[in-house]
Amino acid sequence: MKRSSLFRVGALAVASAAVLTTAGCAGDAGQSSGPVTLEYWAWAPGIGDVIDVWNEQNPDIQVKVVEAAGADDMIAKLLAAQRAGEGPDLAQAEYQKLPNMVVSDVALDISEYADTFTDGFSEGALSLVTVGDGVYAVPQDTGPMIFMYRKDVFDQNGWTAPSTWDEYAALAQTVKTTLPGTLLGGYPDDASTMAAYAQPLGAEWWATEGDAWKVGIDEAPTQRVVDFWQPLVEQGLVDTTHFFTPEWGTKMNDGSILSWTAGAWAPAAAFSVAPDTAGLWAAAKMPTWDGETGTGFMGGSSVMVTKNTEHPKEAVEFLQWLNASDEGTKGLIDIGLFPASSAGQSQLAGQPVPDLVSDQADFWDLAVDIAENSAPFTWGPNVQVAFDSWSDGVKAATQNGGSYTAVLKSAQEAVVADLEKSGFTVQ
Repeated sequence: MKRSSLFRVGALAVASAAVLTTAGCAGDAGQSSGPVTLEYWAWAPGIGDVIDVWNEQNPDIQVKVVEAAGADDMIAKLLAAQRAGEGPDLAQAEYQKLPNMVVSDVALDISEYADTFTDGFSEGALSLVTVGDGVYAVPQDTGPMIFMYRKDVFDQNGWTAPSTWDEYAALAQTVKTTLPGTLLGGYPDDASTMAAYAQPLGAEWWATEGDAWKVGIDEAPTQRVVDFWQPLVEQGLVDTTHFFTPEWGTKMNDGSILSWTAGAWAPAAAFSVAPDTAGLWAAAKMPTWDGETGTGFMGGSSVMVTKNTEHPKEAVEFLQWLNASDEGTKGLIDIGLFPASSAGQSQLAGQPVPDLVSDQADFWDLAVDIAENSAPFTWGPNVQVAFDSWSDGVKAATQNGGSYTAVLKSAQEAVVADLEKSGFTVQ
Protein backbone atom coordinates (compact mmCIF):
# COMPACT_ATOMS: atom_id res chain seq x y z
CA MET A 1 0.00 0.00 0.00
CA LYS A 2 1.50 3.32 -1.07
CA ARG A 3 1.88 5.89 1.68
CA SER A 4 3.03 9.46 1.16
CA SER A 5 6.39 10.65 2.44
CA LEU A 6 6.95 12.44 5.71
CA PHE A 7 8.75 15.73 6.24
CA ARG A 8 9.49 17.94 9.20
CA VAL A 9 10.99 21.41 9.16
CA GLY A 10 13.84 22.44 11.43
CA ALA A 11 16.48 20.36 13.19
CA LEU A 12 14.42 17.18 13.15
CA ALA A 13 13.80 17.23 9.38
CA VAL A 14 13.18 13.81 7.89
CA ALA A 15 13.06 14.58 4.17
CA SER A 16 12.75 11.52 2.00
CA ALA A 17 16.06 12.12 0.25
CA ALA A 18 17.88 12.37 3.55
CA VAL A 19 16.28 9.21 4.81
CA LEU A 20 17.28 7.27 1.71
CA THR A 21 20.82 8.63 1.82
CA THR A 22 21.24 7.69 5.46
CA ALA A 23 19.80 4.24 4.87
CA GLY A 24 22.15 3.70 1.96
CA CYS A 25 25.23 4.71 3.94
CA ALA A 26 24.26 2.43 6.78
CA GLY A 27 23.71 -0.40 4.32
CA ASP A 28 27.20 0.08 2.86
CA ALA A 29 28.71 0.00 6.34
CA GLY A 30 26.91 -3.27 7.01
CA GLN A 31 28.87 -5.08 4.28
CA SER A 32 32.02 -5.50 6.41
CA SER A 33 33.33 -9.05 6.66
CA GLY A 34 33.69 -11.05 9.85
CA PRO A 35 31.49 -11.54 12.91
CA VAL A 36 29.34 -8.62 14.02
CA THR A 37 27.73 -7.88 17.37
CA LEU A 38 24.35 -6.14 17.56
CA GLU A 39 23.26 -4.42 20.75
CA TYR A 40 19.53 -4.83 21.40
CA TRP A 41 17.72 -2.73 23.97
CA ALA A 42 14.62 -4.55 25.17
CA TRP A 43 12.28 -4.86 28.13
CA ALA A 44 10.32 -8.05 27.34
CA PRO A 45 10.91 -10.42 30.28
CA GLY A 46 12.82 -13.51 29.23
CA ILE A 47 13.81 -12.19 25.81
CA GLY A 48 17.44 -13.04 26.57
CA ASP A 49 16.58 -16.75 26.59
CA VAL A 50 15.16 -16.43 23.07
CA ILE A 51 18.23 -14.57 21.85
CA ASP A 52 20.51 -17.27 23.28
CA VAL A 53 19.03 -19.69 20.73
CA TRP A 54 19.92 -17.32 17.90
CA ASN A 55 23.44 -16.74 19.20
CA GLU A 56 24.15 -20.47 19.42
CA GLN A 57 23.16 -20.94 15.77
CA ASN A 58 24.64 -17.75 14.30
CA PRO A 59 28.26 -17.20 15.37
CA ASP A 60 28.74 -14.53 12.69
CA ILE A 61 25.88 -12.34 13.96
CA GLN A 62 25.81 -12.13 17.73
CA VAL A 63 23.13 -10.20 19.59
CA LYS A 64 23.74 -8.64 23.01
CA VAL A 65 20.56 -7.94 24.98
CA VAL A 66 20.58 -4.91 27.26
CA GLU A 67 17.66 -4.15 29.56
CA ALA A 68 18.25 -0.44 29.18
CA ALA A 69 14.78 0.75 30.20
CA GLY A 70 11.15 -0.27 30.52
CA ALA A 71 8.49 0.52 27.95
CA ASP A 72 7.67 3.88 29.53
CA ASP A 73 11.28 5.08 29.70
CA MET A 74 12.77 3.58 26.54
CA ILE A 75 12.13 6.59 24.30
CA ALA A 76 13.78 9.05 26.68
CA LYS A 77 16.76 6.72 27.04
CA LEU A 78 17.14 6.39 23.27
CA LEU A 79 16.92 10.14 22.73
CA ALA A 80 19.56 10.72 25.39
CA ALA A 81 21.83 8.14 23.75
CA GLN A 82 21.34 9.76 20.37
CA ARG A 83 22.35 13.17 21.74
CA ALA A 84 25.50 11.57 23.11
CA GLY A 85 26.29 9.98 19.76
CA GLU A 86 25.67 6.53 21.19
CA GLY A 87 22.91 3.96 21.34
CA PRO A 88 22.01 0.40 20.34
CA ASP A 89 21.66 -1.23 16.94
CA LEU A 90 18.14 -2.40 17.79
CA ALA A 91 15.50 -1.26 20.23
CA GLN A 92 12.05 -2.38 21.27
CA ALA A 93 9.43 0.31 20.77
CA GLU A 94 5.72 0.35 21.45
CA TYR A 95 3.78 1.00 18.25
CA GLN A 96 2.36 4.33 19.40
CA LYS A 97 5.87 5.58 20.21
CA LEU A 98 7.61 4.51 17.00
CA PRO A 99 6.66 7.63 14.94
CA ASN A 100 8.37 9.77 17.57
CA MET A 101 11.55 7.78 16.96
CA VAL A 102 11.17 8.36 13.22
CA VAL A 103 10.83 12.13 13.39
CA SER A 104 13.54 12.30 16.06
CA ASP A 105 15.94 10.69 13.57
CA VAL A 106 16.53 7.60 15.71
CA ALA A 107 14.75 4.89 13.69
CA LEU A 108 16.25 3.74 10.39
CA ASP A 109 14.12 3.22 7.29
CA ILE A 110 14.55 -0.47 6.50
CA SER A 111 12.36 -0.48 3.38
CA GLU A 112 15.16 -1.88 1.22
CA TYR A 113 15.12 -5.04 3.35
CA ALA A 114 11.38 -5.18 3.98
CA ASP A 115 10.67 -7.85 1.38
CA THR A 116 12.43 -10.34 3.64
CA PHE A 117 9.70 -10.14 6.28
CA THR A 118 6.57 -8.27 5.12
CA ASP A 119 4.86 -11.37 3.72
CA GLY A 120 4.69 -12.73 7.25
CA PHE A 121 2.45 -9.99 8.63
CA SER A 122 -1.08 -8.73 8.08
CA GLU A 123 -1.73 -5.31 6.58
CA GLY A 124 -2.91 -4.12 9.99
CA ALA A 125 0.34 -5.17 11.67
CA LEU A 126 2.51 -3.59 8.98
CA SER A 127 0.59 -0.31 9.18
CA LEU A 128 1.87 0.05 12.74
CA VAL A 129 5.51 0.18 11.63
CA THR A 130 4.99 2.29 8.50
CA VAL A 131 5.39 6.07 8.47
CA GLY A 132 4.98 7.82 5.15
CA ASP A 133 6.76 5.68 2.55
CA GLY A 134 9.14 4.16 5.08
CA VAL A 135 9.13 0.95 7.10
CA TYR A 136 10.89 1.59 10.39
CA ALA A 137 10.56 -1.60 12.45
CA VAL A 138 9.50 -5.23 12.43
CA PRO A 139 6.30 -5.99 14.37
CA GLN A 140 6.87 -8.20 17.40
CA ASP A 141 3.70 -8.64 19.46
CA THR A 142 0.19 -7.27 19.20
CA GLY A 143 -3.10 -7.01 21.07
CA PRO A 144 -6.19 -7.79 18.94
CA MET A 145 -9.29 -6.63 20.79
CA ILE A 146 -11.47 -9.24 22.51
CA PHE A 147 -14.64 -9.03 24.60
CA MET A 148 -13.93 -10.85 27.85
CA TYR A 149 -16.98 -11.63 29.99
CA ARG A 150 -18.15 -13.58 33.05
CA LYS A 151 -19.58 -16.63 31.32
CA ASP A 152 -20.90 -18.15 34.54
CA VAL A 153 -23.07 -15.11 35.26
CA PHE A 154 -24.13 -14.81 31.62
CA ASP A 155 -25.17 -18.49 31.53
CA GLN A 156 -27.08 -18.22 34.80
CA ASN A 157 -29.15 -15.39 33.36
CA GLY A 158 -29.51 -16.65 29.80
CA TRP A 159 -27.38 -13.85 28.32
CA THR A 160 -25.04 -14.16 25.36
CA ALA A 161 -22.02 -12.06 24.46
CA PRO A 162 -23.22 -9.01 22.47
CA SER A 163 -22.28 -9.12 18.80
CA THR A 164 -23.00 -5.41 18.22
CA TRP A 165 -22.60 -2.29 20.31
CA ASP A 166 -26.35 -1.74 20.18
CA GLU A 167 -26.75 -5.17 21.80
CA TYR A 168 -24.11 -4.15 24.34
CA ALA A 169 -26.10 -1.05 25.31
CA ALA A 170 -29.29 -3.09 25.72
CA LEU A 171 -27.47 -5.70 27.81
CA ALA A 172 -25.96 -2.98 30.00
CA GLN A 173 -29.49 -1.89 30.92
CA THR A 174 -30.54 -5.48 31.55
CA VAL A 175 -27.57 -6.18 33.82
CA LYS A 176 -28.19 -3.12 35.95
CA THR A 177 -31.90 -3.96 36.30
CA THR A 178 -31.41 -7.67 36.95
CA LEU A 179 -28.37 -7.50 39.22
CA PRO A 180 -28.40 -4.24 41.23
CA GLY A 181 -24.89 -3.16 42.13
CA THR A 182 -23.45 -4.93 39.08
CA LEU A 183 -22.46 -3.31 35.77
CA LEU A 184 -21.67 -4.84 32.40
CA GLY A 185 -18.36 -3.07 31.89
CA GLY A 186 -16.43 0.18 31.81
CA TYR A 187 -16.11 3.15 29.48
CA PRO A 188 -13.07 4.25 27.43
CA ASP A 189 -11.44 6.85 29.67
CA ASP A 190 -8.08 6.20 28.03
CA ALA A 191 -7.28 7.08 24.45
CA SER A 192 -5.81 3.70 23.54
CA THR A 193 -9.18 2.06 24.19
CA MET A 194 -11.03 4.85 22.39
CA ALA A 195 -8.75 4.41 19.37
CA ALA A 196 -9.31 0.64 19.40
CA TYR A 197 -13.08 1.15 19.31
CA ALA A 198 -12.80 3.61 16.40
CA GLN A 199 -10.29 1.68 14.26
CA PRO A 200 -12.87 -0.72 12.76
CA LEU A 201 -14.82 2.32 11.57
CA GLY A 202 -11.81 3.53 9.58
CA ALA A 203 -10.52 6.13 12.03
CA GLU A 204 -7.31 7.87 10.98
CA TRP A 205 -6.10 9.84 13.98
CA TRP A 206 -2.85 10.60 12.17
CA ALA A 207 -1.91 10.27 8.52
CA THR A 208 0.66 11.73 6.16
CA GLU A 209 -0.13 13.53 2.93
CA GLY A 210 2.74 14.83 0.85
CA ASP A 211 4.97 16.73 3.24
CA ALA A 212 2.31 17.24 5.92
CA TRP A 213 0.65 15.46 8.79
CA LYS A 214 -3.12 15.15 8.88
CA VAL A 215 -4.96 14.81 12.19
CA GLY A 216 -8.35 13.12 12.18
CA ILE A 217 -9.15 12.53 15.84
CA ASP A 218 -12.30 14.67 15.82
CA GLU A 219 -13.89 13.05 12.78
CA ALA A 220 -16.92 10.85 12.13
CA PRO A 221 -15.54 7.45 13.24
CA THR A 222 -14.45 8.57 16.70
CA GLN A 223 -17.38 10.98 17.04
CA ARG A 224 -19.65 7.96 16.67
CA VAL A 225 -17.82 6.15 19.46
CA VAL A 226 -18.05 9.20 21.74
CA ASP A 227 -21.76 9.60 21.03
CA PHE A 228 -22.31 5.96 21.95
CA TRP A 229 -20.57 6.00 25.33
CA GLN A 230 -21.70 9.28 26.88
CA PRO A 231 -25.39 8.31 27.27
CA LEU A 232 -24.37 5.01 28.88
CA VAL A 233 -22.24 6.88 31.40
CA GLU A 234 -24.94 9.48 32.10
CA GLN A 235 -27.51 6.74 32.70
CA GLY A 236 -25.19 4.94 35.11
CA LEU A 237 -25.08 1.82 32.93
CA VAL A 238 -21.30 1.43 32.83
CA ASP A 239 -18.52 1.60 35.39
CA THR A 240 -16.24 4.65 35.39
CA THR A 241 -13.37 3.12 37.35
CA HIS A 242 -10.10 3.14 35.44
CA PHE A 243 -8.73 -0.33 34.78
CA PHE A 244 -5.93 -1.69 36.94
CA THR A 245 -6.68 0.63 39.83
CA PRO A 246 -7.23 -1.17 43.16
CA GLU A 247 -10.96 -0.38 43.04
CA TRP A 248 -11.27 -1.83 39.54
CA GLY A 249 -9.42 -4.97 40.59
CA THR A 250 -11.80 -5.48 43.50
CA LYS A 251 -14.82 -5.13 41.22
CA MET A 252 -13.43 -7.57 38.68
CA ASN A 253 -12.74 -10.09 41.42
CA ASP A 254 -16.07 -9.83 43.27
CA GLY A 255 -18.26 -9.80 40.15
CA SER A 256 -19.33 -6.15 40.24
CA ILE A 257 -18.01 -5.81 36.67
CA LEU A 258 -18.94 -8.54 34.20
CA SER A 259 -16.84 -7.70 31.14
CA TRP A 260 -13.71 -6.00 29.86
CA THR A 261 -12.92 -5.19 26.23
CA ALA A 262 -9.16 -5.06 25.71
CA GLY A 263 -6.27 -6.73 23.86
CA ALA A 264 -5.83 -10.50 23.75
CA TRP A 265 -3.37 -10.12 26.61
CA ALA A 266 -6.30 -9.17 28.89
CA PRO A 267 -7.08 -12.58 30.44
CA ALA A 268 -3.51 -13.12 31.59
CA ALA A 269 -3.24 -9.55 32.86
CA ALA A 270 -6.60 -9.57 34.65
CA PHE A 271 -5.77 -12.79 36.49
CA SER A 272 -3.39 -10.78 38.68
CA VAL A 273 -6.34 -8.78 40.06
CA ALA A 274 -9.13 -11.36 39.79
CA PRO A 275 -7.59 -14.73 40.73
CA ASP A 276 -10.75 -15.88 42.50
CA THR A 277 -12.58 -15.90 39.17
CA ALA A 278 -10.21 -18.24 37.31
CA GLY A 279 -12.11 -20.37 34.82
CA LEU A 280 -15.29 -18.28 35.06
CA TRP A 281 -14.55 -16.03 32.07
CA ALA A 282 -14.80 -16.50 28.32
CA ALA A 283 -13.77 -14.39 25.34
CA ALA A 284 -15.66 -13.39 22.21
CA LYS A 285 -15.10 -11.02 19.33
CA MET A 286 -15.41 -7.34 20.14
CA PRO A 287 -18.93 -6.07 19.32
CA THR A 288 -19.20 -4.47 15.90
CA TRP A 289 -20.78 -1.18 14.88
CA ASP A 290 -22.28 -2.30 11.57
CA GLY A 291 -21.14 -5.90 11.20
CA GLU A 292 -17.67 -4.91 9.97
CA THR A 293 -15.05 -7.68 9.91
CA GLY A 294 -12.07 -5.53 10.87
CA THR A 295 -11.29 -5.10 14.53
CA GLY A 296 -9.16 -2.85 16.67
CA PHE A 297 -6.00 -3.57 18.61
CA MET A 298 -4.67 -2.35 21.92
CA GLY A 299 -1.03 -2.57 22.88
CA GLY A 300 1.93 -4.36 21.39
CA SER A 301 5.44 -3.47 20.33
CA SER A 302 7.92 -3.59 17.49
CA VAL A 303 11.70 -3.74 17.19
CA MET A 304 13.33 -0.97 15.22
CA VAL A 305 16.76 -0.74 13.68
CA THR A 306 18.42 2.49 14.74
CA LYS A 307 20.52 4.88 12.69
CA ASN A 308 23.35 4.11 15.09
CA THR A 309 23.89 0.69 13.54
CA GLU A 310 26.62 -0.13 11.05
CA HIS A 311 24.97 -3.45 10.19
CA PRO A 312 21.36 -2.90 9.06
CA LYS A 313 21.25 -5.96 6.82
CA GLU A 314 22.35 -8.26 9.64
CA ALA A 315 19.98 -6.51 12.05
CA VAL A 316 17.00 -7.17 9.79
CA GLU A 317 18.11 -10.76 9.24
CA PHE A 318 18.02 -11.28 13.00
CA LEU A 319 14.65 -9.53 13.37
CA GLN A 320 13.13 -11.68 10.65
CA TRP A 321 14.18 -14.74 12.63
CA LEU A 322 13.02 -13.36 15.95
CA ASN A 323 9.63 -12.01 14.87
CA ALA A 324 8.64 -13.92 11.74
CA SER A 325 10.22 -17.39 11.85
CA ASP A 326 8.73 -20.50 13.45
CA GLU A 327 11.66 -20.90 15.82
CA GLY A 328 11.93 -17.28 16.89
CA THR A 329 8.22 -16.74 17.43
CA LYS A 330 7.95 -19.98 19.39
CA GLY A 331 10.39 -18.33 21.79
CA LEU A 332 8.19 -15.23 21.98
CA ILE A 333 5.20 -17.40 22.86
CA ASP A 334 7.23 -19.15 25.55
CA ILE A 335 7.87 -15.81 27.28
CA GLY A 336 4.20 -14.84 27.13
CA LEU A 337 3.91 -12.63 24.04
CA PHE A 338 1.15 -12.76 21.40
CA PRO A 339 3.20 -12.76 18.18
CA ALA A 340 2.31 -10.27 15.47
CA SER A 341 3.37 -12.58 12.63
CA SER A 342 1.34 -15.32 11.00
CA ALA A 343 4.15 -17.77 11.74
CA GLY A 344 3.88 -17.04 15.44
CA GLN A 345 0.11 -17.03 15.54
CA SER A 346 -0.07 -20.39 13.78
CA GLN A 347 1.83 -21.88 16.72
CA LEU A 348 -0.60 -20.67 19.37
CA ALA A 349 -3.00 -23.56 18.72
CA GLY A 350 -2.55 -26.11 21.46
CA GLN A 351 -0.86 -23.69 23.83
CA PRO A 352 -2.21 -23.59 27.40
CA VAL A 353 -4.96 -21.00 27.62
CA PRO A 354 -4.86 -18.27 30.28
CA ASP A 355 -6.19 -19.32 33.68
CA LEU A 356 -9.03 -16.82 33.61
CA VAL A 357 -10.52 -18.49 30.49
CA SER A 358 -9.29 -22.00 31.25
CA ASP A 359 -12.57 -23.62 30.15
CA GLN A 360 -12.39 -22.05 26.67
CA ALA A 361 -10.36 -24.46 24.59
CA ASP A 362 -10.65 -22.36 21.43
CA PHE A 363 -9.35 -19.14 23.00
CA TRP A 364 -6.20 -18.97 20.86
CA ASP A 365 -8.09 -19.85 17.67
CA LEU A 366 -10.46 -16.98 18.39
CA ALA A 367 -7.63 -14.53 19.12
CA VAL A 368 -5.75 -15.47 15.94
CA ASP A 369 -8.89 -15.10 13.83
CA ILE A 370 -9.39 -11.61 15.26
CA ALA A 371 -5.73 -10.68 14.75
CA GLU A 372 -5.83 -11.63 11.08
CA ASN A 373 -8.50 -8.97 10.54
CA SER A 374 -7.02 -6.12 12.56
CA ALA A 375 -7.78 -2.76 10.98
CA PRO A 376 -4.85 -0.66 9.68
CA PHE A 377 -3.99 2.32 11.86
CA THR A 378 -1.24 4.93 11.98
CA TRP A 379 0.03 6.57 15.14
CA GLY A 380 1.61 10.03 15.08
CA PRO A 381 4.69 11.69 16.54
CA ASN A 382 2.86 13.24 19.53
CA VAL A 383 0.61 10.44 20.75
CA GLN A 384 1.06 11.34 24.39
CA VAL A 385 -0.57 14.73 23.81
CA ALA A 386 -3.70 13.00 22.54
CA PHE A 387 -3.64 10.44 25.35
CA ASP A 388 -3.33 13.08 28.07
CA SER A 389 -5.87 15.45 26.53
CA TRP A 390 -8.53 12.75 26.13
CA SER A 391 -7.96 11.05 29.47
CA ASP A 392 -7.89 14.25 31.53
CA GLY A 393 -10.80 15.77 29.63
CA VAL A 394 -13.16 12.79 29.68
CA LYS A 395 -12.62 12.16 33.38
CA ALA A 396 -13.42 15.82 34.13
CA ALA A 397 -16.47 15.71 31.86
CA THR A 398 -17.71 12.54 33.54
CA GLN A 399 -17.34 14.07 36.98
CA ASN A 400 -18.73 17.48 36.10
CA GLY A 401 -21.30 16.65 33.44
CA GLY A 402 -19.35 18.00 30.47
CA SER A 403 -19.56 17.01 26.82
CA TYR A 404 -17.44 14.16 25.49
CA THR A 405 -17.79 15.69 22.03
CA ALA A 406 -16.13 18.84 23.32
CA VAL A 407 -13.35 16.75 24.86
CA LEU A 408 -12.73 15.08 21.51
CA LYS A 409 -12.54 18.46 19.79
CA SER A 410 -10.09 19.70 22.42
CA ALA A 411 -7.90 16.64 21.91
CA GLN A 412 -7.80 17.31 18.17
CA GLU A 413 -6.90 20.96 18.74
CA ALA A 414 -4.21 20.06 21.29
CA VAL A 415 -2.56 17.60 18.92
CA VAL A 416 -2.60 20.02 15.98
CA ALA A 417 -1.24 22.88 18.12
CA ASP A 418 1.55 20.69 19.47
CA LEU A 419 2.55 19.51 15.99
CA GLU A 420 2.70 23.07 14.70
CA LYS A 421 4.63 24.25 17.76
CA SER A 422 7.15 21.48 17.17
CA GLY A 423 7.71 22.58 13.59
CA PHE A 424 5.59 20.10 11.65
CA THR A 425 3.49 21.00 8.65
CA VAL A 426 -0.15 20.14 9.36
CA GLN A 427 -2.73 19.63 6.62
